[in-house]
Amino acid sequence: MKIILASKSGVRKKILDDHNIDCEVQISNVDEDEIKVSLLNEGADPYTVSKNLAEIKSIKVSCKNPDRLVLGADSVISLNGELINKPKSREEALDILKRLNNSKHYLISSVCISKNGAMIWNHTDSSELKMKNHTEKDLLKYLEEIKTETLLAYGVYQVEAQGLKLFEQIKGDKNSIMGLPIKDIINYIREYKND
Repeated sequence: MKIILASKSGVRKKILDDHNIDCEVQISNVDEDEIKVSLLNEGADPYTVSKNLAEIKSIKVSCKNPDRLVLGADSVISLNGELINKPKSREEALDILKRLNNSKHYLISSVCISKNGAMIWNHTDSSELKMKNHTEKDLLKYLEEIKTETLLAYGVYQVEAQGLKLFEQIKGDKNSIMGLPIKDIINYIREYKND
């Protein structure tokens, strides 16, 4: 059974491939920033933002692909209940790292599976991360090692690469932190096949 991944994330595609889930990519092209602003204006917390974005991406692609399973996903950072967005510049990335420095935050990963334009399953997973206490020089050195396009596409750290060294403690599933709570997805697809 081939599913559609409504995400341009190469990391998410790799997680599915590594777990033998046959998928094709169709990017949803939703305006995430506009949706986030709208949700935050309505008082949504980071969990709700993540869940809604995964659902919107999944449903948008699902409407164009009748009878296919479409997987949408979204990950956000929550610091003291406040949503931390992906940086739009290197300066913003440094500012975000300074805010996360020497503190605990949560990475929230949501997934949604839709069929025929309607959500049929969703799941949200939260991981706790505690960043070490770095000097500004350390943070600048770390940022120098990351390509700008990677930084702007995936956020300020990638635990599958250089970002792991930033942390003192990580509590949570590695795949979920990278963007897909794969165990839950596999369990759902198994149930779906058996129905």
